[in-house]
Formats: sequence, C-alpha cells, structure tokens
Amino acid sequence: MRILAAGDEFVGTDLLKSAVRAELGTEPPFDTVEFGELSLPWPVEPFGPVGGVQEASGTEEAVIDALGALGGAEVAVTQMAPFTKKVFAAAPELRLVSVCRGGPVNVDLTAATEAGVAVTYAPGRNAAAAAEFAIGLLLAAMRRISTSSAELLGGTWRGDYYAYANAGVELEGTTVGLVGYGAIGSRVARVLLAFGARVLVFDPYADPERIAADGAELVELDDLLRRSFAVSLHARLTEQTRHIIDAARLALLPEGAVLVNSARGGLLDYAPLAEALRSGRLGALALDVYDVEPPPPDWPLRDAPNVIATPHLAGASRQTADRAARIVAEEVGRHARGEALVNVANPEVLGR
Repeated sequence: MRILAAGDEFVGTDLLKSAVRAELGTEPPFDTVEFGELSLPWPVEPFGPVGGVQEASGTEEAVIDALGALGGAEVAVTQMAPFTKKVFAAAPELRLVSVCRGGPVNVDLTAATEAGVAVTYAPGRNAAAAAEFAIGLLLAAMRRISTSSAELLGGTWRGDYYAYANAGVELEGTTVGLVGYGAIGSRVARVLLAFGARVLVFDPYADPERIAADGAELVELDDLLRRSFAVSLHARLTEQTRHIIDAARLALLPEGAVLVNSARGGLLDYAPLAEALRSGRLGALALDVYDVEPPPPDWPLRDAPNVIATPHLAGASRQTADRAARIVAEEVGRHARGEALVNVANPEVLGR
C-alpha cells in the first residue's frame, strides 16, 4: 500500500506517519507499506481557497507531484492539502483521503465521489481544546483579564476597574447563551454549569432531552439573546447560519452584554460590532475567528474598546494534533483491513 502523508506545522508529516504505522503494525501484509511525504506551510502561512476548495494550504501541483512520486498512492492522510478535481483527475489509484479536521473543507467532495474516492474526517478532534479556549475567552472578557493585563504592562494601573460601575461579572448566577450544542458547545455548557451559570441553548438539531438532562434550557434564538448576559457561538457555518448574529440580533442583547466567537467567522456580521462596543450595547467582545483572516490593517475593531482578539488558536493544543493523527490513522487501518469506515463525508461511494 502506498500512502501520502501531507502534514503541516501543526499535524506534522512525521506525526501522521507514526500514527499510521502504529495502527497498521509491521506484520504482513502491512510490512511493505510505502510512504510519500509532503510538508505544507500552514499555520506559518495562512490557509485560503485553492482550486475551488476552502481553507487549504499548498498547491494542487505540489499534491499531484507528491502522489506521482509514489507511483500512485492509494491513500492520502492530511489536514490542509487541497484535494480538488484536478488532483483527483491526476490520481486514478487514489481510494481514500483521510482528513484530520472537523470537516473536510479542503476536499472537493463532488469530485471525490465522481472519482470513487472515500473521504473521511475527524469530528471532535479539538472539542476539548476549543471548549477550554471558549471558556477562557469568556472569563477574560467578563473579568477584564486580558485588557487589564495589557494596560498594566503598558504602564497604566486601572484601579477604577474596582469601582462598582466598572467591575467585572461572575459566571456564577449569570445567564449564558450557547448558539450550537455539538461536541464543543455541550462541553462548554457542562463547564458553565459547574461554575454555577444558567445556560440557555439554541440548536434546532440538538436532542432536547439531552439538553434538559445536562441542566441547560433549549430556547429560540431571539429569546436566548434577550435573556443572556453572555453569548458564545458554537454552530457550524452553513448558508442557514451565516451571519446568524447580525445588527438586528445584536440589538436584542441586554445593554453591556458579552459576545464570544471562537467557532467560525462567518457566523457573525462584523460590520456593526465596533459601533456596538463604542455605544455600550456590547460590553465586551472576544474573538478567535474572523470574516477575513488575518484581519486587515484598517480593521475597525483594532481601536474599539473592550476587544479581545486571538489568532484562531482555539483548537491549537498538542493533544488535538495527536488525536487528529490517531483518528485518521484508524480510518486508514479500517480501509486496509476491509472494515467499514466510520466518519465518511461521502458515504455514497462505499457501495461501489
């Protein structure tokens, strides 16, 4: 079996190879597995659209050359490499692309299906890391942790933050709204409930009984916004959820509310945020994702008050990388042994 390991600076090529080797073992018939390697520049260089797919790193030509150098690979494991119609056309031996991300957005699923290539992904790989990071952003925003630290290091001692009008707000007893209740949102809810917060949830696809059993309350989105002092976004980005929080919905929030987005930039309409902060409609804004990444030099939020901004780090833990490599390796093992694949994005190819 020939396998292309297309790693990057987070889920590295050696990590992918070692995970696959550990899964397959060294006994026949897997003692003759041959690896090809491709190193991609993400995250040192931002991802972007490549050949019609989104959030990819590297070039179609580099992937084609790496596959060709193997004499034709049957399997490819990657996080960011672009697998496009052009790539599939040049790789007729390919049968499996295993992507170690929550969704295979760097793969043209239509082209993969037409080529008879199964595409798998790694749901939940970064759920723990992303949930922890969202809680961190929420605490930093509600208790002025990062903004006061920056001011102190800049030479300003903000004793006035201890004044009642400027003091932070505790999670205990506060109502927090979660938009999305998947692997990440549900973890965030459990942590918030442990802090003593009241948790409201909007997710039309979630199980109401599960939400109630967890101790949260399922509500409609507008109701959630009206009742929540803090809101954290955890939905997938679809045509239905794009700009799910826009100017009209921002206006539903209580005065001085806190908004956190560590999920997808497209969930939030960024245009009205600077004015919402300056007017006090928003008390604080914590972001890890953006409509344009990285934000441009003239980004309006750079000089808006009470903004926390991190460079898309929510999933960046070593455990996430290890877990992602292990999940894709397990799919390679199932493919090699003729077992059913588990996380298949295009299951229609399996019956062929």
